[in-house]
Amino acid sequence: MLRLAALLLMSLPAVAFAQAATTPAVPPPTRGSYLRIAADVEKSLQQDDLQKFFPAAIDPAGGFFETFDQSWNHTSPARDTTRSVVYQSRLTWLAAQAAMRYPEQANTYLPIVRHGVAFLTQRQWDAKNGGFWWSVNVAGQPRGDSKHIYGNAFAIYALAAAFQATHDGATLDAARKGFQWIETHAHDDVHGGYFEQLRGDGSHPAADASGGGPDVLGARPGQKSMNAHIHLLEALTGLLEVWPDALVKQRTEEVYQIGLTKIYADPGYLHQYFSADWTPAAARDSYGHDIEAAFLFAESAAALGKPDDPACWAAGRKIVEHCLAVAYDGDSGALESDGNVDGGDPDKSRVWWVQAESLNALLLMHERFGGDDRRYWNAFVKAWDFIREHQIDRQHGGWFNTLNPDDTPLRSKLAKTDAWTEGYHQGRAMLNVTARLKALAGAGGTGAREKNQ
Repeated sequence: MLRLAALLLMSLPAVAFAQAATTPAVPPPTRGSYLRIAADVEKSLQQDDLQKFFPAAIDPAGGFFETFDQSWNHTSPARDTTRSVVYQSRLTWLAAQAAMRYPEQANTYLPIVRHGVAFLTQRQWDAKNGGFWWSVNVAGQPRGDSKHIYGNAFAIYALAAAFQATHDGATLDAARKGFQWIETHAHDDVHGGYFEQLRGDGSHPAADASGGGPDVLGARPGQKSMNAHIHLLEALTGLLEVWPDALVKQRTEEVYQIGLTKIYADPGYLHQYFSADWTPAAARDSYGHDIEAAFLFAESAAALGKPDDPACWAAGRKIVEHCLAVAYDGDSGALESDGNVDGGDPDKSRVWWVQAESLNALLLMHERFGGDDRRYWNAFVKAWDFIREHQIDRQHGGWFNTLNPDDTPLRSKLAKTDAWTEGYHQGRAMLNVTARLKALAGAGGTGAREKNQ
């Protein structure tokens, strides 16, 4: 019934939908409510993210530990020897953001940033052929012969942020080298974008590679993916902000346009997989990536000098509207993980990063379009209430990876960390949300920059 009601609401005029979505129990968007929620979120950022990972995750032998159980016990450091480029990059990025957000704690976070940079540049980086290995051991020996554009993107992203925090010239040089490597080995000069699966020598398997199964993102040899390209866009955006190089700007614009014209599709979702020429392949709709992209498009538009790009905001708003209509549980405030484009056959589990990304995008839409229409604000407040009450582990701290549809933790996903589970999604969301709420409070308004677009 809830899903049917959501689909009916999607067809209503905006005013009717706004009235139907208004929940009296949700506090109105005022300076006081902005500041109260900002303080609540910032407290959780400190307690449930930064203070959980740092300094506990620091391995004196190199990089960051990747395996903590539900209680944040690290029971076997001797066996925690695999270093994923995604995990290592994301914790380096998180420490850099903390150092910049809390300059009074720079003496705590800057050494952590430099620790992460040292591992990425000295052991995760392939000194012979260039590029960042997907996975290595603590000594820097590769586990397999795999490099991936997704992993290289996150390394570039982390190094750009680390340079912002430390102003270490060698760190910026490393980010530049990372970009130059993917440009040389992975850029598709014919169809645009980047090839994703790479061998150690920088070559990539052809589409007809024998025995080529899905890669770490579910793409097959020769395919391109939404997931890799929206995060490559994120990395290029971060690099452009610290290195305004003409080619970096050109590639940022290229991937941005691919996102808006190839990956995005009406009524407001993202295709997941493509052939090399950007012909979409059939796949489920990933609601979490959809709503995440609404933020990433806006972030890139700003870095490209066009923060009011109508195409960006039209796509972003349609994405959020679509997610609210087909994947949002209006009773709980949670966003489902994935399903069909029309909302059918949903995965109703509550995945931590999906909830974090919804929090981020909903407040962004409130800031931009709120005005007299409180849908985004109402959904944002309910999303935070859900996270605070259910997704955050109130006994041990941190975020539960996955909840069942009844909001109980999924027993097979009780560990707080693994190679894909760290502090980046929730950290970025809480950093952005607190800053945006404080800005809204300082403006003294109720949102939004544009009322009727």
